[in-house]
Amino acid sequence: MCRFIGFYHPHKHYLKESRRWRAVLANCTLCLERESLPGSETVNQEDTALKSDPAFWLWEHGGLGAARHPKTKEASSPSAFSIFVHESSGQTFALIMDGELYNSCDLRDELRREGYSFETSSDQEIALKSYLEWGTEFVNHLNGSFAIAIMDTAARRLLLFRDPIGSKPLFYTVIDGELLFSSRLKGLLSVPGINAVLSREGLNEIFSLGPARTPGAGILKGMKEVPAGHFLLYGPDGISLTTYWKPVSRPHTDSWERTAKTTAFLVEDAVKRQMNTVSPLCSFLSGGLDSSLVSSICSRELKKQGKKLTTFSFDFSGNKDFFKPNSFQPSRDQPYAEKMAAFLGTDHHTLECTSKTQADRLMDSVLAHDLPAMGDIDSSMLHFCSMAAGQAGTALTGECADEIFGGYPWFHRPECFNAHTFPWTMDLAPRKALLRQDFLEYLNMEEYVAEAYEASVSQTPMLPEDGPETRARRRIAWLNLTWFMQTLLNRMERASSFNGLTARVPFADRRIIEYLWNVPWEMKAKNGIPKGLLREAAKGFLPGEILNRRKSPYPKTYDTAYEALLADRLREAVHETNSPLLEFIDKKKLENFLSSPSDYGKPWYGQLMAGPQMMAYLLQIHFWIRAYKITVAD
Repeated sequence: MCRFIGFYHPHKHYLKESRRWRAVLANCTLCLERESLPGSETVNQEDTALKSDPAFWLWEHGGLGAARHPKTKEASSPSAFSIFVHESSGQTFALIMDGELYNSCDLRDELRREGYSFETSSDQEIALKSYLEWGTEFVNHLNGSFAIAIMDTAARRLLLFRDPIGSKPLFYTVIDGELLFSSRLKGLLSVPGINAVLSREGLNEIFSLGPARTPGAGILKGMKEVPAGHFLLYGPDGISLTTYWKPVSRPHTDSWERTAKTTAFLVEDAVKRQMNTVSPLCSFLSGGLDSSLVSSICSRELKKQGKKLTTFSFDFSGNKDFFKPNSFQPSRDQPYAEKMAAFLGTDHHTLECTSKTQADRLMDSVLAHDLPAMGDIDSSMLHFCSMAAGQAGTALTGECADEIFGGYPWFHRPECFNAHTFPWTMDLAPRKALLRQDFLEYLNMEEYVAEAYEASVSQTPMLPEDGPETRARRRIAWLNLTWFMQTLLNRMERASSFNGLTARVPFADRRIIEYLWNVPWEMKAKNGIPKGLLREAAKGFLPGEILNRRKSPYPKTYDTAYEALLADRLREAVHETNSPLLEFIDKKKLENFLSSPSDYGKPWYGQLMAGPQMMAYLLQIHFWIRAYKITVAD
């Protein structure tokens, strides 16, 4: 779990001010290590420790800084958390990576056959020597979750690579020809002279689309993110951004039986590959189809080694008494999680979160994201990860199956996949309910959302022979891969890494996505059964009660005391002197909202993010603007 910061300019000479730039790297890496607010760490340029620190690397045209999270339990070699430098034919190559490779053994063997030797056991060395062998094409040989920066002194260039699925973040900004980049926004904001400014575009990302983000958007003015499946190259000839991976549409010719068999193999292989870790392994087990299948495969493999899988399920204090079934959440997870744990014979633990803890940790989730996040959907996961991190270092999760196999309601409702807008935010009215009229006019939400939607669906891979229904289904599948799945992957990555826990998502394997992209809907939902294909692939791994369980999303608290707690805190926030929320919120609308049962009505994002989650989101915005010293300007 290596976080990093770096800079590059093809015509600048950083070695002439080496002390200054090492101090910049030191301040930024300290901020990344400690999850502190940008600008809160200070290292003196004259500090002699900077002269030989292996966490820093500087050359004529750029520099790199590495930061290891202090809570990480990954028992790997020190090289996994530093900059890997390789000299060849008088030239130097430096690489830093946040993430991990799941096919490292295969790659190492292949490179050895090509004549390469290895000094370490790190994935960083494998990645760099893959680059030496295949150039920029090396990234298509990698199976993993990663953000990679390479300084190639031979070609005098910088390269930034983000994994195909976008599991790891990678931000950058360009100022006067100088490109600064980091695996976290706080890394960039810690660089002297970089200010956090929110323009109309950024405000729309927060209020019109959030917690989703336009692919490549960094929210703050001048900030961008390398999109999933892309690499950025900057050299003497300028900057280019290249797509190296996206699903390719082609006819699906496999029979139902072969499709189910191939799916079963791909899922099982992905889980087995991602079990490879030297840190204590666990899985998150909700008792639903997806997490139960991942846990079952993992448990079987561990039993072959004479080991027992540790599993964790999540719930909220008092939910047994407060829970009320609804169309989106028909049942509690806990009874099913316990049944599945008993079926597998795992070492099972139920983790609980109180209403106060859930509210208190809203601000921690902002620190983890450097942005407003998914409200209490995010803060609760962050808390659960902190509890799991006390007993494990790596966790397997069942995330992303719904996006890939079509599990969400909007895959099944024609009014959703034919709506010509984002299906998880079909009605902007709940988002507008509390905002000032002049601010709404300034945002022009409808136009911004429509443009974002059209720009995205225009990139959907299609076949000429696709009919109207197939095209509509490809569009909604594309939106889920590039938007909704990104939001949930980002949530899991930030919640886990903030606590030094490595979360892995086997379903987000590019091979699974590539194959399922072309499987027709009639197979994915065979006989009209949601995720019918995955259920068929899971036979033999799960008991019937779990195999056929109706989808139930991530749990939330039903304790009305939580809603009241948020309402009190939000009232306090808007009554603060110079409260930043008053630039956006109509005070009278807010009071009417807080005085009514706010959990009723339409969700403003996804399936379950309604009144309480809106309050939590506003509290996060309030904290974010204050703590990160955000200014609003065009």
